[in-house]
Formats: sequence, structure tokens, C-alpha cells
Amino acid sequence: MTDPDQASTAETEAASEAEATPEATTPDATRRQTPGGGVRPTADSIDPAAPEEFGLVQAWWGDGKGKTTASLGMAFRAAGHGYRVHVLQFLKGGADSVEGVRGEYNAIAAVPGISYENTGHYGWHGLLDGSDDDEHRAKARGALARAEEILAGAADADLTEPLDPDGDPAEGVHLLVLDEVLYAVDQGLLDEADVLDLVAEKPEHLELVLTGSHTEPTYLLDAADLVTEVRKAKHPFDEGIRARKGTEY
Repeated sequence: MTDPDQASTAETEAASEAEATPEATTPDATRRQTPGGGVRPTADSIDPAAPEEFGLVQAWWGDGKGKTTASLGMAFRAAGHGYRVHVLQFLKGGADSVEGVRGEYNAIAAVPGISYENTGHYGWHGLLDGSDDDEHRAKARGALARAEEILAGAADADLTEPLDPDGDPAEGVHLLVLDEVLYAVDQGLLDEADVLDLVAEKPEHLELVLTGSHTEPTYLLDAADLVTEVRKAKHPFDEGIRARKGTEY
């Protein structure tokens, strides 16, 4: 039989412990202290805004599918927050294996604050598809010059403030994707020093994303903040399945 005095003492101690437990240790209170505040994510309207934590350099390389896809995912995510984004594509001027219009271009045109340029020469360098290697080199150098122009514009802009979603990328962007620029280095169309110069020219608050290359860009290991290898375990191309509409273009 329980002693009434002992039961009373246990109840008092339990009550005291409950009172001493800070609200922050409860699950709901903990969630309220996170960036999401315990609120389930929802879609919202897109209004021009400025990022608070941009300014890193990312490099995506490897022999697997997904480098451009990952960079475009980040681009759309940033644009969804109202940040100004531009995608500058090297070496993607079109090829006989894909149609002339790509799904990402249609989607970019429908989303405010994100734009793209395709500066590549038709065909693919080094694949003996009839395209001229000198023209590929000239196009790559032209894309490099355009990237330098956009970086200079970002340096002159106030990237801590919202930017015109329809403005010229050379007037400032918060995030710049240089798609396939690392592959241009692989192919000898650009030099490693060219890419390192772009990184050095990057203003403090600009997020710079570099993609491409089947070879590890070791020259970027000290200069970049994030280096991700996209490794192929298996690819439908190896079975003769060509680029598919909606997945590769």
C-alpha cells in the first residue's frame, strides 16, 4: 500500500521538474526557434529580393548526368526567392541529337528574375560531327568575355539590394551559372587560369556556379567553396539510348 506522504512528495517533485523544464525543450518550441519557425513550406508570390548569405563559389564536375540539372535547380530556387539569376551556357549551341528548343529555356522564360544565354557553337567540340574546332574556340572565348562583363556589372551593382528582374545581366545578378565552362577547359578551349581569373573577379556577394568537366578540376580545390563530383554508376547512353526530351533537354 502506498504511503500518502510518499505519493504527495513524488507529485510535488514531478510538478517542480515540469515547472523547471524550459519551454525550448519541447518539440513545438524547438521548431519555433528554427529558420522555418515550425511552419510547413508553401508557395508564395515572387517579389524582387536580395539574398543574405550569397557569395560562395561552387563547382560541379564528373562523368555522371546531373551537373547542369543541379545548377538549374539552384537557379530556379534562387529565382523563386526573388533573386536575380543568369545562366550563361558554354558549348551548348545545339546538336543533331536534340531539338532546337529545350524545356529549361521555356521554363526560364516563364519565371521572373531568371534569364539565360546560349553562346555555344552548333555541334560538340571533339566529336567529329562536322563542326569547326576554331569556331568552338572562338565561341568559348566570346562566352568568357561575356562572363567577365557580367562579373564587372555585378561588382558595380549593390547585390545586398533587390535587382530588376528584367534587367540586363550585365547590370547585376545575385547568382551566375557558367554552365560547361569547366568542360571548355577540359577541351583546351579555355585555360585553367581563365576560370581562376573569373573566381578572383567575383564580387563579394555574388554566388558563382561552375559546371562541366569529366576530369576533376583540381585547380579549383583551393579557390572554390563547394566542389561536387557527379559520378556515373550507370547511364542509358551506354545502352544506346540517346538524349530524351524532358530529361536531357
